[in-house]
Amino acid sequence: MKNDIKIVYMGTPEFAVPGLRKLVAHGYRVVAVVTTPDKPAGRGLRMQSSPLKKAAMDLEIPVLTPQSLRSDDFYDQLCQLKPDLQIVVAFKKLPARIWQLPPLGTFNLHASLLPQYRGAAPINWAIINGETQTGLTTFFINEKIDEGKILLQTKIPIDEKMNAGQLHDAMLEPGAELILRTVEGIVQNTLIPVEQPVTMPLKPAPKIFRSDCRIDWNKKVSEVFNFIRGLSPAPGAFTHFQIAGNTLTVKILEAEKNYEIQDLAPGDVRIFPKNQLMIGCQDGSLKILKLLPEGRKWMSAEEFLNGISNKRDLIKIQQTAVD
Repeated sequence: MKNDIKIVYMGTPEFAVPGLRKLVAHGYRVVAVVTTPDKPAGRGLRMQSSPLKKAAMDLEIPVLTPQSLRSDDFYDQLCQLKPDLQIVVAFKKLPARIWQLPPLGTFNLHASLLPQYRGAAPINWAIINGETQTGLTTFFINEKIDEGKILLQTKIPIDEKMNAGQLHDAMLEPGAELILRTVEGIVQNTLIPVEQPVTMPLKPAPKIFRSDCRIDWNKKVSEVFNFIRGLSPAPGAFTHFQIAGNTLTVKILEAEKNYEIQDLAPGDVRIFPKNQLMIGCQDGSLKILKLLPEGRKWMSAEEFLNGISNKRDLIKIQQTAVD
C-alpha cells in the first residue's frame, strides 16, 4: 500500500526536514522533493542548498528547484511524476493547478492551531502575544492562505522562558509525527477534513520585517519581555544605545523581568554591581542577559559592559527612529 502511493514533498528550511525523513523511514515512496534553487550565502557568497535539498540528496530522492512555480516546465515535470499526494512545509504559495494536481490532494503543515495565527510567522507571534500554548495543524490547501479544511492538530506548550528558536525546535519531532499520521489517515481514508471554525477575534501572524523589531520601552515589562523572546534569536528585537555621543544598534537576545526596580523611566539604563544592565519599562525593568551589538557576535551583558571603558558613557536609549 505505502509503495503504491507516490508523494511529492515541498519545502525549504530545517522545519521541513524531519517530516521527509519520517516518511522515508516508514516506507513511504517520495518520488521527488521540490525546494528553492541554490543561492549564494555566507562571507564567501558560496552557493548553498536549502536544508531540505541536502536531506533529499542524503536520502537519494530526486530534487526539483524551479525558478518559478508558475512555469509550464515545472508543471510538466510534476505531471510526469503523477503524484498521488503532495505535502507542503514552509514553502511558497502554490498556483492552483499545482495543488489541484494529485488525486489525494495537497496538504500543508502549519505551526499554529488554525484558524489562529494564519500567516508567515506563527511561532514568533504566539510568543510575542504571550501565549502559553500553541500547536501544529495539517490542512488541505485551497485558494486562500492557511484557510483550508483541517485534517489533524496537536498542541504544544510554551514555557515562559522559551524563545522562538526553542519553540521552533520543540515543534520539529511533533510536526514530523503529525505529517506521518496525516499521510496514514489519507491513505487509509480514515480522516474527515473539517472546515476551520469561525473564531473571533482571529490573531494574525504576518511576516516580520526589520521595522517591526524595534523595542518600545514604553510598554509593560511582560510585553517587552515577550517581544524579545518572540524575536530571538532571529530576526532579533533591537534598540539603540548612545555611547560617548555615538549611536549603537543592539539586538537583545535574552532578558529577565524585574518588578523590584521601579524608579527607571522607560528607556533609562542603569548599571548595577557586577555589571548588571537594567533598562526601564512602563511598570518595572528588564535585566539584559545576552545581546548582539551591531557588527559583533552574541555576548553576555557583562562582556558588553566590560568593553566600555567609561560606564557613564552608556546613557539613555535613543527612542526616536534611526535608520
